[in-house]
Amino acid sequence: MTLCYNLFQKGDCMLTELRETMLLNTLVFETLGNPEKERQFKLKQLKKWGFDLVFGKKDGIETYFATKDKKEGESFESEGSTYEVTEILKELPKNTKVYAHIEMIEGRAWLYVDLREEEMNTPILQIPAGEILVAFLKKHKFIHLLEALRNLGSAASIVKHSGEEGKPLSFEQLPPVPRRFLREAKRIEKEMGFGRLALAYFGENKDGKARYWMQWLVPTIALFDEHIAQKIDKALVELA
Repeated sequence: MTLCYNLFQKGDCMLTELRETMLLNTLVFETLGNPEKERQFKLKQLKKWGFDLVFGKKDGIETYFATKDKKEGESFESEGSTYEVTEILKELPKNTKVYAHIEMIEGRAWLYVDLREEEMNTPILQIPAGEILVAFLKKHKFIHLLEALRNLGSAASIVKHSGEEGKPLSFEQLPPVPRRFLREAKRIEKEMGFGRLALAYFGENKDGKARYWMQWLVPTIALFDEHIAQKIDKALVELA
């Protein structure tokens, strides 16, 4: 039984049959759980995003904050506040750690970075997550990941497709290339603690080029980790 009805034109019916075939045969692999929203980072990772950790003053009150392209002794204004850079730190203050998390605000993912000491939490940066992530991926030449990103929430959507769609192969029919990709993707998901991967692999065309459709949901915050981003970028090469 198909999803076609007599009221559909022939072309619409054929398209619907293809969608039904993909629906019933696309392979889905899930690492269950909620997308990780918070992750601990080292100071050097903050620098790789293009920011320095600064001790200084915000509206006359001593505090820590993150900024870029500023010098010690420099003052500047941002979003209605006045900042003074006293010292650009080369290491974290004693007993502190850097944490970053994702918050959704009116449909956009924002990156919030905090300096934490036991129960004391000092916000040091709030910025749209996509702005930092795109710059970070470009800087480190994670081009395959950058090109495959489609949208960002608490989870990010990674999509790749190639060639004409058709009936997806079963897992047993998969050739070595997509099998290697799946193995690596599942290892990465285990490390992240969350993921949902859908793969419809249609085989090769007459020129020997792979035909497939793939969507992968991963925790957005994990992409800010250079180690994870590099692994995902390399995994996507398998499908290129």
